[in-house]
Amino acid sequence: MNETAVDQTGSTETAKIIYILYLIGIAVGITAIVGVVMAYVNKDTAPEWLKSHYHFQIRTFWISLLYGIVSAILCLILIGFVLMFVVLIWWIVRCVKGLKAIEQRQPIADVMTWGF
Repeated sequence: MNETAVDQTGSTETAKIIYILYLIGIAVGITAIVGVVMAYVNKDTAPEWLKSHYHFQIRTFWISLLYGIVSAILCLILIGFVLMFVVLIWWIVRCVKGLKAIEQRQPIADVMTWGF
């Protein structure tokens, strides 16, 4: 039983690290890539409630990449600059939401959402 508690704590720490890497990724983009790789590696071995965090992190990465590409294209007509700021806020809110849920040891309520 002690090993299970250690495994779940370790997994929780990994998920926290991924959220932190995502936030650092705002300034240093490569850390977000490291974070999504870590999420892919850990998603299959995690407890069920923690799998929702890994799926949420993976979706956050890919959806933000899509939003970022669309925003970059729309920079040609200037609206993209505003959208990039919105994507940044969206990214931060999702990371904070995930960190809050992980601290409370709760799963993410709606993993499949494209919003917050």
